[in-house]
Amino acid sequence: MTRQNYKPATTLVQGGITRSHYGETAEALFLTSGFVYDDAEQAEATFAGTAEHYQYSRFGNPTVTMLEQRLAQVEGAEACRATATGMAAVHAALMCHLQAGDRVVASRALFGSCHWIVSTLLPRFGITTEFVDGSDLAQWRNSLSRPTRLVLLESPSNPMLEIVDLRAVGELAHDAGAMVVVDNVFATPLLQRPLELGADVVVYSCTKHIDGQGRVLGGAVLSQRKWVDEVLQPYIRNTGPSISPFNAWLLLKGLETLALRLGAACQSAEAIAAFLAEKPEVRRVWYPTRDNHPQAALARQQMRAGGTIVTFEVADKATAFRVMNALHLIAISNNLGDSKSLVTHPATTTHMRIGPEERARLGITDGVIRLSVGLEDLEDLKQDLAEALEAAKPTSSPGYL
Repeated sequence: MTRQNYKPATTLVQGGITRSHYGETAEALFLTSGFVYDDAEQAEATFAGTAEHYQYSRFGNPTVTMLEQRLAQVEGAEACRATATGMAAVHAALMCHLQAGDRVVASRALFGSCHWIVSTLLPRFGITTEFVDGSDLAQWRNSLSRPTRLVLLESPSNPMLEIVDLRAVGELAHDAGAMVVVDNVFATPLLQRPLELGADVVVYSCTKHIDGQGRVLGGAVLSQRKWVDEVLQPYIRNTGPSISPFNAWLLLKGLETLALRLGAACQSAEAIAAFLAEKPEVRRVWYPTRDNHPQAALARQQMRAGGTIVTFEVADKATAFRVMNALHLIAISNNLGDSKSLVTHPATTTHMRIGPEERARLGITDGVIRLSVGLEDLEDLKQDLAEALEAAKPTSSPGYL
């Protein structure tokens, strides 16, 4: 790309392309574990760092490099490293930066596996951790009044779509000496740019919207080049959470249609949130940009749209299961950000292992259902949901609401 100011939709298609001498149209798939050298001297210079040459696909690969460059351009980051999964990205971003004696402050509203890393794994290595309610700036201010090495948060959060004031938390964190890591998976780089709002590192599960078609796993860490090259890259190189070139190639193909898929799914999600809010069987609906969301103004300020996830609550677990089991078009899956619409019951799947007390603090009741809106016709999705809600009514309770 000869210019640096292309719009995101263009960058998603053209960013990072490096053609071989064959001049291929599509990005080349370099499905190779290793690389050969012209001579022993070139091999020595490559390992010494005085010559640029691919060594081993655990360290770097041309297809993976194209993915990293494209993601960095879309995100507005100086550098990116792709990983095998989103959790590998989160783990690498944290562990490469931390050591025994450090202190971490995290938003309580984290994906289950991220919560486990902060609550269980980090303390095993002598790292002090503390959770705060992400929407409460007073709690952030109190916790960040002491020296801190790293802050971890996600916004919007999974599954309750809590919004964190990224700019305010970033300022508090930097005053405490902390690096801010933001899981931006629900928003994607097209709806929210954390680096522009004060974050230092952004992590993704590329499995979600970036692939968006339920095909492969992948993750990414994006930040300033100096930190990526000097802190993150040695950790990735020596611990091996590398992404397959084939997966990287599919993610490149997924990026080409991300703007189209995301735009369509966001429009449908907003409409479905309004639709569900009118249903008497639904107790409450969460969607970031709806007026009844407690942080709607902040969501509109930080995000370009509300995203593809709608969370809603019915009476209890039994009702939630009946609703999900009555769906015909929408499938039950713990994945999200897919072209196909998917539902899950967080209390018994993604957030089962954080325990009932922590779920209660996060508002994840047994009646909460997380809906990831896909690309099906909007009216078909509404009909499927309406029929499922109707079918979920217990026949023995005429007064059921």
